[in-house]
Amino acid sequence: MHELKDLMITKIAVGPMDNNAYLLRCRATDEQLLIDAANEAQTLLGMIGDDGIAAVVTTHQHGDHWQALAEVVAATRPRTYAGRDDATGIPVPTDVLVDDGDVIRVGQVELTARHLVGHTPGSIALVYDDPHGHPHVFTGDCLFPGGVGNTRKDPKAFASLIHDVEAKIFDVLPDETWVYPGHGNDTTLGAERPHLPEWHARGW
Repeated sequence: MHELKDLMITKIAVGPMDNNAYLLRCRATDEQLLIDAANEAQTLLGMIGDDGIAAVVTTHQHGDHWQALAEVVAATRPRTYAGRDDATGIPVPTDVLVDDGDVIRVGQVELTARHLVGHTPGSIALVYDDPHGHPHVFTGDCLFPGGVGNTRKDPKAFASLIHDVEAKIFDVLPDETWVYPGHGNDTTLGAERPHLPEWHARGW
C-alpha cells in the first residue's frame, strides 16, 4: 500500500498469472476506483469493502486482466472504462471508451490516460501526477522492470510500443516516477531509463 496525501493505492496479485490489481481511494471523498479486475473476484471484493467502487478500468483486452470483471461489476455497479481500440475484446460492456489524454477521476483525483499501441491495439496506462510529490503510472502490460510488454516477436508492434512508451512516458515524466505494472514488482522510470538502448537493440 502507498499512502499519498490525496490518494491511497493498494496492490494485490491475483490468479494463476499473478496479475496485479490496484485499488485507488481518494482520501478526500473515499471514492474508489479499481484497475484491472483480473481474477479472484471474491478477493477483489474483499479488498474493495463495503464502500464499493465508482469505476473499474481495464488496461487492455487480454483475458488474464478481466477474468473477475463481470462478477465485480455485478456486485458493485461501477462505470467501466477501457481503451477505445480494445473494448470489443472485453466481454463486459464498456461504459466509457478511453482515448489518449482523457482524464479519469476518482473523487478529487485525476488520472490521465495514455494510449500505448503494440502489446494490444488499445492498451492504456494511467498517470497520476501527484501535486505533492512524484508521478505514479499504472502501465498494464506495456512497461515492466526490464522492458516493454510482449509484442510476440512482431517488429512493427515492438517499434510502436517502444515509441509510445518513450514518447508518452519516459520523455514526459521524471526519473522519480513510480511504475505499477500489470504483473510483478514495481519499478521507477529512473531505474529503467538507462536500459532503453538495450531494449531497442534486442527488439523486445
